[in-house]
Amino acid sequence: MSYLELRNLQKRYTKDGPLIVNNMNLSIEKGEFIVFLGPSGCGKTTTIRMISGLEDVSGGDIIVDGESILQKKPRDRGVSMIFQSYAIWPHMTAFDNIAYPLKLQKIAKDEIKKRVEAAAQAAGIEMLLKRYPSQMSGGQRQRVAVARAVVVNPKIFLMDEPLSNLDAKLRVSMRSELKRIHLMENSTTIFVTHDQAEAMSLADRIVIMYQGKIEQIGTPMEIYSDSATLFAASFIGTPPANFFETRIEKTEEGYTAVNEHVHYRIPAPLHAAIASREGKNAVLGIRPEFIELSPRGEKAAGCLCDSSIDFIEPQGNHSILITHIGGAEIKIVSSDPMNITVNTRVSLNIRDEHVMFFDPDTGIRIR
Repeated sequence: MSYLELRNLQKRYTKDGPLIVNNMNLSIEKGEFIVFLGPSGCGKTTTIRMISGLEDVSGGDIIVDGESILQKKPRDRGVSMIFQSYAIWPHMTAFDNIAYPLKLQKIAKDEIKKRVEAAAQAAGIEMLLKRYPSQMSGGQRQRVAVARAVVVNPKIFLMDEPLSNLDAKLRVSMRSELKRIHLMENSTTIFVTHDQAEAMSLADRIVIMYQGKIEQIGTPMEIYSDSATLFAASFIGTPPANFFETRIEKTEEGYTAVNEHVHYRIPAPLHAAIASREGKNAVLGIRPEFIELSPRGEKAAGCLCDSSIDFIEPQGNHSILITHIGGAEIKIVSSDPMNITVNTRVSLNIRDEHVMFFDPDTGIRIR
């Protein structure tokens, strides 16, 4: 049995209202760092608030270490939650903020001092224990919130977008700190974010959520390179994947994906999967780094179409080339843009092993 299990978990805010969390099933192993990733309103925060006891459950169950926790009060569930707004008391020093949950448990003063100092050291703020929040930076306040979560030795850490109020540079450094503390404490962590860079860098596994449902669960590279749904493929990646509405046609050479602007010969390994879509529509997806450019006229077997480069965005070790096909903006990532300049005519060639096809009605990957 997994350490934390969500079984058919549901949440409605009114009796006949929509399911904000829709029959969610998830198993998490002890020591895992799980990231809930998805757009605002998809049910990420609501889910962890149900785990913490801050929201009532409309249906289903939450099992921790083999035991249902639905009837337990929040303080008895063995979870610690770190909020987006830090939620530390402005009239208390860092020491007192960290010690507060221990005082509620009526732990001896000597033990409180020992545990607070250990938690502060883990969070790297042992020199700030006498300061008030108004005397700290945003990053230091967040470290106080982390130390307060650590000090109670919880079974599970719940983090609700804890880095969103920090500047870009501090967010990167705090990501590393949170992962370090997670590993040091050997904790089980659920981290909520809509920032895919945070998800990719932190997660052991990512849970992509959309409209209250799980779209896909997998490691960062599984989600990125083997997206199970159209939404997952569109939400992960910077820049995101490019998509083309096409119709599948059978030819003497096999199958092709075509529309008014593209004519792509589908590679043989995909013929068995795509055969069921003959005469029907399918969404062709390809990530920007898997489109290769060649001078117009030099077409590879995986040629999509010819086009002109409209914009070039240098990014240091690579460039993002932007073109338009049928009015849709298409982005190409190239670490070797050669001598391509704006208005250069090129052929766009797809690396066949990385092409994806999706059912336009269900959004599910065609395999």
